[in-house]
Amino acid sequence: MPEQNQFDYNVAFSRNIGWFTEKEQAHLRQCRVAVGGLGGVGGSHLITLARLGIGKFTITDLDTFDWPNLNRQAGASCSTMGLPKLDVMARQVLDINPEADLKLMPNGLSLDNIDDFLDGVDLYMDSLDIFALDIRRRVFARCRERGIPAVTAAPMGMGTAMLAFHPQGMSFEDYFALDGFAFEDQILKFIVGVSPSMQQRHYLLERGSVNLFKKKVPSTAIGIELAAGVACTNAIKLILKRGDVIVAPRGLHFDAYRNTMIRTWRPFGNRNPMQRFMFWYIKRLLSR
Repeated sequence: MPEQNQFDYNVAFSRNIGWFTEKEQAHLRQCRVAVGGLGGVGGSHLITLARLGIGKFTITDLDTFDWPNLNRQAGASCSTMGLPKLDVMARQVLDINPEADLKLMPNGLSLDNIDDFLDGVDLYMDSLDIFALDIRRRVFARCRERGIPAVTAAPMGMGTAMLAFHPQGMSFEDYFALDGFAFEDQILKFIVGVSPSMQQRHYLLERGSVNLFKKKVPSTAIGIELAAGVACTNAIKLILKRGDVIVAPRGLHFDAYRNTMIRTWRPFGNRNPMQRFMFWYIKRLLSR
């Protein structure tokens, strides 16, 4: 046994064994996951995967922690206000696993560094800002070209909606069908695409809290943590190649507030008549 203050990977993650075999845990130790953005879901995704024993990460963020982050972001505390999210979250990962292999990209994602971001990656966890659609589309496209599975899970009120994209399945572009729409409509189509059943609409009390023109949407720690649990579960299944993974155009929406769990299926993605109606309905609802 190691000394009390000495880190040992096998001891630190021994409670995972049973849900994973020792061979699978050893495999997770050698895997690299890319996490794009370390704010809301990104920080929680990263910490959850670190505690599952993933041994290598490529992480990027160019923002610093601010006071409105306190209600939901894993690295946000009074002591981290004004500090770079990348540095804070890297330190948290190393506090969990001092042997973790971290590749830090402090300047965020751009067209020039997407390939560097994805080099050697086994899986991409999407956690970019909801309004960063252009670079998100590019990253998903490059994942597909390079054969990298990708998972996105959004906090929706007090629940989460999850989509996974497999390189041999339906693409991000085919599913979301964003071309030809104004920016605000693209954001709304992304929200409706991730969350086809839109369960959260039933208990949104202040519609004015959603303002796509001002890039403002409400979020809770409840949704963030549920998103991390659902997204990371499916990430692990994709990495270990076991278990039933729901991939686009199928999705999953669990809402703890409404006590509902809905499996969605939208052939043709946002081109599906049900999606067209939901887009129209939500746009009309928010414009009142």
